[in-house]
Amino acid sequence: RRPRCPRARDRGSLTPRSGSRSGSPSGRRPRRGGHAWKATAAPLPPQPFPRAPLGRRGARGGAMAVVLATGGFDSRLRLWEATTGICTRSIRITDSQVNCLAISRDKRFLASGGNPAIHVFDVGSSTDAPMLTYDGHTSNVMSVGFQRDGKWMFSCSEDNTVKIWDLRAPTCQRDYNCGRRVNSCVLHPNQGTLISGDDGGSVRMWDLRRDACVHELVPIENTPIRAISMANDASMLAAASHSSDMFVWTPDDSAEEGYTALVRFKATTKYLLDCAVSPDARTIATCGSDAHVRLWSVEEGFQETAKFTGHTGWVWDLVWSADAGYLVSASADHTAKLWDVRTGQMIRNYSGHSLAITAVALNDIA
Repeated sequence: RRPRCPRARDRGSLTPRSGSRSGSPSGRRPRRGGHAWKATAAPLPPQPFPRAPLGRRGARGGAMAVVLATGGFDSRLRLWEATTGICTRSIRITDSQVNCLAISRDKRFLASGGNPAIHVFDVGSSTDAPMLTYDGHTSNVMSVGFQRDGKWMFSCSEDNTVKIWDLRAPTCQRDYNCGRRVNSCVLHPNQGTLISGDDGGSVRMWDLRRDACVHELVPIENTPIRAISMANDASMLAAASHSSDMFVWTPDDSAEEGYTALVRFKATTKYLLDCAVSPDARTIATCGSDAHVRLWSVEEGFQETAKFTGHTGWVWDLVWSADAGYLVSASADHTAKLWDVRTGQMIRNYSGHSLAITAVALNDIA
């Protein structure tokens, strides 16, 4: 059958190469939130990341070993020395809170989505001024991300759109209208498909070569999709729903919509805010308003295998390390925390924000 999605409005040429978020009862991010309590950090274990500290280049001027960034309702971006928990740089966002973050694969750029602007910063620069600002959205930007080679970016917003931005141009290059507020968007590993989740309950696949929506999954109609995550090998697509259910699909060329439902499970009894498939595709991490981070084993039939306790407010965002050995979570309790996945211990506490942290980004790719 023909997809129900509208076509894109092409605002310029773009040839893609082949190859975070609401969760409050109202369906929107609260403008303020969080508690002042802090968890006590555990004794420092062996270094979880490469030793080159954040904020310093290698001996030959290469990329930083680890880039860790957080942002939230205090309108600040903070860059951290990931191994020690020391904040090395604080950037004031003058026009908005921070809703979402992304780091380019080469660790050169940090993108911040707010209401409604997107700012792009040079990670290695000493200036706090953004190198690029995009003003094409008209409401909260809920997700941002970079194409693998860093040639273009994508974003989604509560203004109902998914947009593509060429980093060499000042304006939006593609604009896809979903008809409902879009809460999450990810780029398929093939670099040619964007996958969005919206308030209408739809998970849409936007083929950038055909310039149209080619598939649509609707697990529960009119129940918002809060977060989307896809395995690095494209073997699994996961979606977190406002119903607190997780939905997981596997690619299936014989299916009408291109995917077959794999499992549905209840991830929390409260509000589910984010999900992330691990880089090795063996685990799904979820978080929400119950202040916990939970792990679900793919090999064990999506059974809960761990629950990380330490936050004292809603956990808004989480991100895996490249080796799937660590997780970083961001919470309304004003802290981000680094967790050892094997032991379940909190091994770093990133403290310095004055209000809720709603976004975290990590790039420790070697």
